[in-house]
Amino acid sequence: MYPAIVERGELGKDGDMAQLRFALMSLLLLLGHAVPAAAQGFAKGPHVRSTLVTEAPRPKPGSTITLALISTPDPGWHAYWQNPGDAGLPAEAQWTLPAGARAEAFRYPVPQRLLIAGLMNYVYEGTFVRLTTLHIPADAKGVLPVKLKLDYLVCTDTLCVPEKAELETSLVIGDGAIDAATRAKFDGWRAKLPRPLSTPAAFRAEGGALRLAVPYPADAAAKDVYFYPLTANAIDYAAPQSVTRDGDRLVIETKARTAPAKLEGVLAIDGQGLTVTATPGAVPPAKPASAATPWLAAIGAFFAAVLGGLILNVMPCVFPILSLKALSLAKANKDGGSPRTEALAYTAGVVLVCLALGGLLLGLRAAGATVGWAFQLQDPRVILVLLLLVTGIAFNLAGLFEIMTPAVVNRAASKGHGGAFATGALAAFIATPCTGPFMASALGAALVLPWFAGLAIFGGLGLGIALPFLALGFVPAFRRALPRPGPWMATMRHILSVPMFLTAVALAWVLGKQAGVDGMTIGLAATLLATLGLWWAGARQARGRSRAWLPALPLVLVAVGGIALVRPAAAGGQPAAIAGAEPFSEARLTELRAQGKPVFAYFTADWCLTCKVNEKGVIETAAVERALADGKVAVLVGDWTNGDATLGRFIEAHNRAGVPLYLWYKPRKATPEVLPQVLTQDLLTGLAKGQ
Repeated sequence: MYPAIVERGELGKDGDMAQLRFALMSLLLLLGHAVPAAAQGFAKGPHVRSTLVTEAPRPKPGSTITLALISTPDPGWHAYWQNPGDAGLPAEAQWTLPAGARAEAFRYPVPQRLLIAGLMNYVYEGTFVRLTTLHIPADAKGVLPVKLKLDYLVCTDTLCVPEKAELETSLVIGDGAIDAATRAKFDGWRAKLPRPLSTPAAFRAEGGALRLAVPYPADAAAKDVYFYPLTANAIDYAAPQSVTRDGDRLVIETKARTAPAKLEGVLAIDGQGLTVTATPGAVPPAKPASAATPWLAAIGAFFAAVLGGLILNVMPCVFPILSLKALSLAKANKDGGSPRTEALAYTAGVVLVCLALGGLLLGLRAAGATVGWAFQLQDPRVILVLLLLVTGIAFNLAGLFEIMTPAVVNRAASKGHGGAFATGALAAFIATPCTGPFMASALGAALVLPWFAGLAIFGGLGLGIALPFLALGFVPAFRRALPRPGPWMATMRHILSVPMFLTAVALAWVLGKQAGVDGMTIGLAATLLATLGLWWAGARQARGRSRAWLPALPLVLVAVGGIALVRPAAAGGQPAAIAGAEPFSEARLTELRAQGKPVFAYFTADWCLTCKVNEKGVIETAAVERALADGKVAVLVGDWTNGDATLGRFIEAHNRAGVPLYLWYKPRKATPEVLPQVLTQDLLTGLAKGQ
């Protein structure tokens, strides 16, 4: 009932002699060092501590679950990758599973390089986690014992010891639920696994040299690049590798050992891996990029950011602030104020907030986090802050209250400086959920250019948001074209409150999607408390009471304190928006492309206004759904609402800093077509029919 299934390191027949050679060498080392090793305590093992952990301890019958093999070598010892390199042996796994169950081959994280006496080893010197997929039989019931026997080699710089480990765990057939903390832990391990490269690579081996060309976006970052071969003896492991960027490809050159029929391996880029399968072909030498190219890209991205920021002013959550600020500039002009100074103060507020958010984003990425533009909106607590802020603005515009500000702020605002600066900062912060035309490529470039060029691009975004006010402040003719201030402004304020109320409703919906019903209830209760407090203070201020805000302060503080109670909801599958749509994964994308199917992959988030407009107005319409179904187009949906490191890296690889991202994969084409950020029905139906 419990057959044993053996998984061996698959290096190909060319590696058999190398393995035999090193096995004999390891035995000689073991015999030669046994006595001194025992004296030093090295002979006492095991020197790699391993545990077997399941992601879903109660799997459903017929489902697949992920198992993790967590291994930690002792200090000074190292274990080996699938291809150990010049020396070492890959681990062998022998499973004992219930009848009908099946375990796939282990997936390894990117290894480290260890050069000893001219021999290159691919190793792990710290904790590493291998993952495998376990297929549960459809007729499974009760308790399923899972056993794993490992045979592996563990070494120091001078000593190698073969070891064994026998591990086991038990599964109980159930509902398939996965604990949120466990899922987060496994997602972290998955993020360290190499992801498949969706486009084919090519190599050429002749004259003792090998040149490998790997498709890679020209604007994506590429640091610490190294190719780890899985095909045995294809390259000289210890030989240096030179890496050159040549447009949309990376060219790796090194010394060849043989000319294989196919070259497989992992391309490591800044610690992350891409699985590469290359076939023989023409690979011309790389042409190094001109030193001026990054600066030309930075200049183009800067102007694109300026234009994208300018377009953000028409968004419903920003336009009311724009309108009121325009009228205040007109009033300043009439009253003999200083419109130019006020416009500059507003610009300073906008630009500084954009620079602060951009600097924080670049800092987080430098620290190893995979985040993109509007990263802060992946936290429901930030959504609640925005909900409280936008609701307060909406009720203020509606005339429910007028709050007296502290004297120091009043003095600054009386000169136009403080109020204008605060208004600009507020407009920039509220605009962060939006990604419009021209912004995506600009912010994507900001993530791969040097930090100072990236900050300049974020500053360009702020400049674009502030451009209308700079024009009003410095061009009197524009101010004279505005309506004169008068009683009608009160009616205008009430009208402008409507889009702010709609924005608050949208934020409450996003909060519910991120934090569940409980989180949305807390958010609405906090909003109600804050509104009552502001109304109370406004009513007291209207009657001329001193310290009008004092009785309302506890209500506002309790509302703000509700932020600490909001937590992300447990991850769970969401229903597909389109019939037949599937959650995005690179493995599924590779599978569909291998079948020759056209694929439409789009990446969205609940807090992305542009995404929702495209979905409700284009993607989810009957005409587009019918065209996709008639064209047999597979649809993959990547939901980035709560942040996903794997999706974040995939989005970044396509030169985007955030969502939306729309990709159309045509059959037999190596690279996808990146669609505009503003979609039309004609565009998608035409692609579905023409393919």
